[in-house]
Amino acid sequence: MGTESAGANGEAAKGNDPSTDDPLLAWRGRFPILGTSNYMISNSLGAVPAAAGDALGAYYALWATRGVQSWQDAWWTLSADLGNVVAPLIGAAPGDVVFQPCVTLAHAIVLSALDLRRRPRIVTDAMHFPSILYLLDGLQADGVEIVRVDSDDGVSVDAERIAAAMDDRTAAVCLSHVLFRSAYIHDLTPVTTAARACGALTIIDGYQAVGVIPVDVGPLDVDVYIGGVLKWLCGGPGGAFLWVRPELQSELRPRITGWMAHRQPFDFAPTLDRRDDIWRFLTGTPNISALYAARPGLEIIGAIGSGPIRAKSMRQTARLLDLADAAGLRCTTPRDPARRGGTVAFDVPNGYAVSQALKARGILCDFRPQAGIRLSPHFYTRDDELDAAVQAIVDIQATAEWRPFARSRDTVT
Repeated sequence: MGTESAGANGEAAKGNDPSTDDPLLAWRGRFPILGTSNYMISNSLGAVPAAAGDALGAYYALWATRGVQSWQDAWWTLSADLGNVVAPLIGAAPGDVVFQPCVTLAHAIVLSALDLRRRPRIVTDAMHFPSILYLLDGLQADGVEIVRVDSDDGVSVDAERIAAAMDDRTAAVCLSHVLFRSAYIHDLTPVTTAARACGALTIIDGYQAVGVIPVDVGPLDVDVYIGGVLKWLCGGPGGAFLWVRPELQSELRPRITGWMAHRQPFDFAPTLDRRDDIWRFLTGTPNISALYAARPGLEIIGAIGSGPIRAKSMRQTARLLDLADAAGLRCTTPRDPARRGGTVAFDVPNGYAVSQALKARGILCDFRPQAGIRLSPHFYTRDDELDAAVQAIVDIQATAEWRPFARSRDTVT
């Protein structure tokens, strides 16, 4: 795996790659883009496995040959069938996970089941992903109080302060398991303990967690766990998943609903006879093509296992921090490996322009305000690619290679 000629994208010279003994690199050849770029952006969009092309071909072939019968052959249950592929990755039982079109909609569905007149408070933190904060803010028009707990350092949020913000008026606490800006892993124990004590629901967003750190919803003691396949699970856009604690499934009654939540959907009844299982959180027709595309990445992550992926991630993020220290670069990332997810953020001057110069070199990364340039190695990343990425940041700054990119930021990075 480490025998390619050297290049700006971090390809190693023969015999010089210290990661050639890494067994996870056996999977590297399944991801085409890794042959042409230094892919450091799995926290934003995971590399696509070649098998996703075959999966999408199978989707077309079924549609082309079976037409509307595709629903009875495979499509109708696909949201739950693929949920069963996700279930082992989060410690859930089969039948307790379903797919949703996106994480924001999954949150909206769960929030629509809460009695926010009786309990008009939701607690979150100021570093939650903005899409969820926007959703929560929209509830204020109906008299809901949204309590945002601030960060003291721009990296973490004190879990004890989040717990202290809850009371008997609190309907739910909504947090990211891993913060998107800093890769800080929340300590959920004080939060879940306080939520249980006051009867609030814990709704956890695992988008930056599942696929790069081990997740087990049982010991986490959460009520709802939501994630997506876009990032560390290498599944592409349009696929999110929702787990609800089994004993809660029949109690919650989402007002955002649809015909797939009906016990007998093909009766086309004018009123909803709601299912009692996880299907009651489904709505309308699912994004079938996205579900086909998502399976190969999920199967690869499942075959490798969260333990080896986490061990490599901890080692490579530590290496990035060491490289940053040696180069005098500031990082907005937790130093404690137990609190660090899969990303290291480099807060350097002219960060956006530097990130664009890196992309021009074939080093794919992204930039986020108040965080910096995010580098996110994954199980398929070689060690020498880390070295090349950090050295490129140093070189781009030293030569002012970033200057042509110092203009208004694009909306997509």
